[in-house]
Amino acid sequence: MAEKFFEIVKNTAGKARAGIITTDHGKIETPIFMPVGTVASVKTVHQRELKDDIRAQIILGNTYHLYLRPTMDIMQEAGGLHKFMNWDRPILTDSGGYQVFSLSDTRKMTEEGVKFKSHIDGSYHFISPEKSMEIQRQIGGDIFMAFDECTPFPCEYNLAKKSMEMTHRWLKRCMDWTRENPEIYHHRQHLFPIVQGSTYSDLRKISAEFITEQNADGNAIGGLSVGEPEEEMYRITNEVTDILPKDKPRYLMGVGTPWNILESIGLGIDMMDCVMPTRNARNAMIFTWNGIMNLKNEKWKRDFSPLDENGTSFVDSDYSKAYVRHLFVAKEYLAKQIASIHNLAFYLDLVRTARKHIDKGDFYEWKDAIIPVLKQRL
Repeated sequence: MAEKFFEIVKNTAGKARAGIITTDHGKIETPIFMPVGTVASVKTVHQRELKDDIRAQIILGNTYHLYLRPTMDIMQEAGGLHKFMNWDRPILTDSGGYQVFSLSDTRKMTEEGVKFKSHIDGSYHFISPEKSMEIQRQIGGDIFMAFDECTPFPCEYNLAKKSMEMTHRWLKRCMDWTRENPEIYHHRQHLFPIVQGSTYSDLRKISAEFITEQNADGNAIGGLSVGEPEEEMYRITNEVTDILPKDKPRYLMGVGTPWNILESIGLGIDMMDCVMPTRNARNAMIFTWNGIMNLKNEKWKRDFSPLDENGTSFVDSDYSKAYVRHLFVAKEYLAKQIASIHNLAFYLDLVRTARKHIDKGDFYEWKDAIIPVLKQRL
């Protein structure tokens, strides 16, 4: 008998829960943070470090970027993204929708799909719901996303409603194509639809109910963390997780800071991703269990203590604040690598620790105590 795709192993008195997602490339313990590997690479980090030090259980690939480069011919010749980048653990691919719609000046959208201009060479391309599914089949992620339209913030009500309704029509086309076109590699792919509706409660309710009716293996919440106040993000997330089925994993897309992650877990979210830990690391911003550091600041110049006294990564014990600051000031590439490994290891340690507190039964008390510490500037 095949294992269930998602199993909840521990509930809390609130919405936070610990679970296990089972894919053909391995199990994922939730709640989980997923490092972003946009172009078949988590920036500045080796796959070996992702596995052994950061202990990533799943990473992301980006449909838009991989479609343009290296192209799907190369991807299929390699045998899919897992083999191409030598990563034997689960991969999630986004649909390309967010990237396409961010190209507001160079794209034209119709009911059929989106025509857009490549940011690489200016060539024109067209992605429809069916084309997005085809590309994601060729990439071969274990989890892949339905093609949707991500609205900006703020977004006028009628535009948000019109966009949501088209996202729903596109979802039907994605699901039809997926049913008619089986996987091309030898592993199962799981399609997640995406709830939209901007910050309007009635639209989010309609969308969450529609997505629930599709009975997909898991569900995502999109269109948040796009500039709205944190309180609005939490409010919408809370309302949507009240509706989405409890026995399916819930993925909050593009979130976020360490405190965003803990608050979202408390609202019933199982999966999150964000470029923040690596992007901020490349600019010398370090997240630690004691708060946030800007390693370029003069105050760390003679601080020979570990990067994070409470950290679990080898870089925390091997390198001092003074040394990594020196590397940033000297513009050495190693600075970005060390900082990226540290931030990702911290994020993964954060969700592992959250899972332990869910299991222990004191998650909410721990969350409320640790968030002010995580937010402080050192």
